[in-house]
Amino acid sequence: MRMTMIGCGHLGATHAASMAEIGHDVVGVDVDPEKIAVLAEGRAWFHEPELDEMLSRHVASGRLRFTTDFAEAGAFGDMHFLGVATPGTERGDYDLSQIYAAVSALAPHLHQPCVIVGKSTVSVGTTAAVAELVRELAPAGDAVEVAWNPEFLREGHAVQDTLRPDRIVIGVTSAEAERLIREAYKPITDAGVPLVVTDPATCELVKGAANAFLAMKISFINTMADMCEIAGGDVALLADAIGSDPRIGRAFLDAGLGYGGGCLPKDGRAFAARARDLGVDEAVDLLAVVDRVNAGRRDRVVSMTTKACGGDLSGKRIGVWGAAFKVGTDDIRDSPALDVAIRLHAQGSLVTVHDPMAVETARAAHPELGYAVDPLDAAEAADVLLVMTAWPEFRALHPQRVGEVVARPVVIDARNALHGGWWTESGWTVHRLGRG
Repeated sequence: MRMTMIGCGHLGATHAASMAEIGHDVVGVDVDPEKIAVLAEGRAWFHEPELDEMLSRHVASGRLRFTTDFAEAGAFGDMHFLGVATPGTERGDYDLSQIYAAVSALAPHLHQPCVIVGKSTVSVGTTAAVAELVRELAPAGDAVEVAWNPEFLREGHAVQDTLRPDRIVIGVTSAEAERLIREAYKPITDAGVPLVVTDPATCELVKGAANAFLAMKISFINTMADMCEIAGGDVALLADAIGSDPRIGRAFLDAGLGYGGGCLPKDGRAFAARARDLGVDEAVDLLAVVDRVNAGRRDRVVSMTTKACGGDLSGKRIGVWGAAFKVGTDDIRDSPALDVAIRLHAQGSLVTVHDPMAVETARAAHPELGYAVDPLDAAEAADVLLVMTAWPEFRALHPQRVGEVVARPVVIDARNALHGGWWTESGWTVHRLGRG
């Protein structure tokens, strides 16, 4: 098929390359010429495993190209995927201005039958609003179908999650739109991936509901961590025990600093905002508690660090291992690790951060912090060492070697990432959330 990808951010660039990988001819479109120039060289402007190799391969073959020209895209595509950003607003819902701007730029160039397939995370009702706008602007009028197909990508696993997802969900209003989308994904569904067909409203709710549920699991296990600390239990063993129940599952039951990134916090608040609009107060209350528990994890680590420093952070040296919001990415959006580091800095401590991937992105966003290219440099003369992202590189370091460079052998393992017994046996005082 001939298709376009409107919006070439993390979602769009990955999806464009993946569609080329399964045999389609793809044009990626973005209004940012610098991003387009980088992608046209066959590489991404962000870190994502496997993506650069796939981009390079298909740019070289001619199956994948990039442009800023919406007229070119409109003339080329039989299917137009829409993956622009939908950031959160102060109210908590989604800012859909980029959705409508992209559709307004594309639709006047649609002179033949085609389908627009939204992939961005949106509020329920967006498909209908986009369809109305397309009818007004597209020369082909009703011959342009509009459907929705949310993404479920995990940063650090985006290529795998596009080519081998758990499921594909589409929201359609016609048999023709369903047929075209089935054709687009046929190489993936033929490999056994289920395709779930719904109406647009259900489809739009699926992404928000999925992320809200995952956030709820994380906040639940973190409340269990608090109970374990007080009662003398071990939250990791508790998670293993309840996670063995197939009705619960072990995934997303890792207690610690809580969730961050560009999806779960934003999507949870937007889902709550839409529930408020719909008058579903119980959902609003539930999601507010989930968000409050998550925010409280950061407060807890700041409090633990302050206590470990004798109640006063002024002039104390704090080594921070981790800046990315999770392992496998250089993304620092709503990073719990950086949020805690910034709070500690604001209270007078001297903070030095190391991350295997995210040092430069963190430095650009928060130059007030200190940075190190090596974890031992970050720990140099530290009064307290904080483990804030569970990179395997940190787990592999010998605690005795780290102990040679710090001022005091005190570590707060906010991700339960270390072998606690190994560190304790090496003379460290180890504080772990939910594990004493």
